[in-house]
Amino acid sequence: MNRHGGRWIDHWEPDDPAFWRRTGRPIAVRNLALSILAENLGFSVWILMSVVVTYLGQAGFRFDVTQTFWLLIVPNLVGAALRVPYTFAVPRFGGRGFTALSALVLLVPTGMLAVAVSDPRTPYWFFLLTAALMGLGGGNFSASMANISFFFPESRKGVALGINAAAGNLGVAVAQLVVPVVIHLGTGLQLAYAALMWMPLLIVAAAAAWLRMDSLTSAKPDGVSYRLAMRARQTWVMSFLYIGTFGSFIGFSFTFPLLVQQEFAGRA
Repeated sequence: MNRHGGRWIDHWEPDDPAFWRRTGRPIAVRNLALSILAENLGFSVWILMSVVVTYLGQAGFRFDVTQTFWLLIVPNLVGAALRVPYTFAVPRFGGRGFTALSALVLLVPTGMLAVAVSDPRTPYWFFLLTAALMGLGGGNFSASMANISFFFPESRKGVALGINAAAGNLGVAVAQLVVPVVIHLGTGLQLAYAALMWMPLLIVAAAAAWLRMDSLTSAKPDGVSYRLAMRARQTWVMSFLYIGTFGSFIGFSFTFPLLVQQEFAGRA
């Protein structure tokens, strides 16, 4: 295996059984684990507004129902739009560098959210901008999947990508379970904690990615394969199935807390 500066690996043959046993497997597993960490945090930041909006009224904000739902729609739209460019960013910048960068960038919306919820006079447009930048966390999923796909042999790629996706998606549940507990630590409602709690974790994930992940020079986009896939009927069938499965999961996850609050307000 040949390396050069910046933890780039020049020689990578995961489909060679001898190479995989001797060299490839530990490197691939390490990159998978660190990619999952960054991706999981990306999902948590992406979904974070779904928890925060249910406490805005208690914190002194007077947004109407339409405004609060837009705070959930915007990160969804941005996250979906970023799936394509984030997929192609890995071959361009390397999995190591882009994973570290994509984690660090999420410090911006988390910091903005901490500022926004600390003052009831914060204008609505600032919340919208914050929500839009949270959509960056949704783009991390496609970058992580694209990156990990290059590390594993064809016979193990499905399992690796399944683990990567499932562990990353758990970030949704983590945020919605943990944030309500954290914001009630201490006296009164500490809504800024909903954002601040993720910042040290993002720094750790970015540092771990930068120091321990690798980039593959062989990870190049195959334009011919992409064009063939776009022409295949199965591609479009799977795309619609994906909208109905993952789309439903993430859409319902975003809206469920607010829907429950609106429907059952005052009934507890």
